[in-house]
Amino acid sequence: MDFGPESPPRRLEVTVVLLDDGLSSTAVMPVEIFHSAGALWRELHGEAPEPRFRVTTASLDGRPVRSPYGLGLTPHAALDDIERADVVIVPTSGTEIDGKLEQNRALTAWLRRQYDAGAYVAGVCMGAMYLAEAGLLDGRPATTHWAFAAEFARRWPRAIWKPELMVTEEARVLCSGGIHASVDVSLYLIEKLCGHDVAVQCAKALLLDMPRLSQAGYAVLPLSPDHRDERVRAAEAYLKANYRQGLSIRALAAEAGLGERTLVRRFKAATGRQPGAYLQALRVELAKAMLERDCDPIQAVSSAVGYDDAAFFRGLFKRATGMTPAQYRARFGPAEVRARAAAYA
Repeated sequence: MDFGPESPPRRLEVTVVLLDDGLSSTAVMPVEIFHSAGALWRELHGEAPEPRFRVTTASLDGRPVRSPYGLGLTPHAALDDIERADVVIVPTSGTEIDGKLEQNRALTAWLRRQYDAGAYVAGVCMGAMYLAEAGLLDGRPATTHWAFAAEFARRWPRAIWKPELMVTEEARVLCSGGIHASVDVSLYLIEKLCGHDVAVQCAKALLLDMPRLSQAGYAVLPLSPDHRDERVRAAEAYLKANYRQGLSIRALAAEAGLGERTLVRRFKAATGRQPGAYLQALRVELAKAMLERDCDPIQAVSSAVGYDDAAFFRGLFKRATGMTPAQYRARFGPAEVRARAAAYA
């Protein structure tokens, strides 16, 4: 569906699904972004708009939907009124998974039909569960909000869940993680279908960033899943109390009352990490908390979490979060720090 340089732009049909109890921004933002593509930038420069998409909103039965906080949205149509779409956007619809799947069960068959007819189908945040229920994610990469990734992986094990990513795509099936990722997946599709220039112009006109591809820096994942190994819990508590010290397997094993080899084996089985990787992840989480709260120099943060070599700490932090410590602070730190970073950007 790419627009060649010699071809006149053809308006592609976008259907944004509206669902009761959904977070309205995950539907409204795609409506506004697709509507702006090819149009707003040109209008701002005194040129005739060339809209690239025709956007239609549709609820299951054509009736208005209401968000949890009382905002009503009136659709253009019912799902059955949509004969064919080039792009379908499925927003998030609340955190009660079983109830929402039952309430919106007509959506999954409709999604399957649209996909089989050639549509790109994108699930925003928890909207990915409808794609999974329709079987569209089987054997394909998928993402969702980091907080629900483990539950989704349990329910739909045939999907290849990648919660570290903000956007996934394979064979016209897309997912995005988090509410703001409705922006990411919309711009991603505009770039894919209309080219880089149109996507950048759309982003600039709306003062948006181009799509983020990782949610690693946003996630607040537990260091380990729930487990009942009391010996390993003792080792975890020891690491949390002594994270500034270098890792000693001997001391850790003694604290847990296990042999060293047994400790390493049981620690990995219970937490999913080797003790050294667990300690690194713990230190990164502590550093993130300091960067969000304080204005201390990066060297001071590095030393506080156990790394005297600030360059090594920066590299480790970036691998874990996708951002340098300075970039992380500029995004999530105190207001005065964010303002200073913006002034010198």
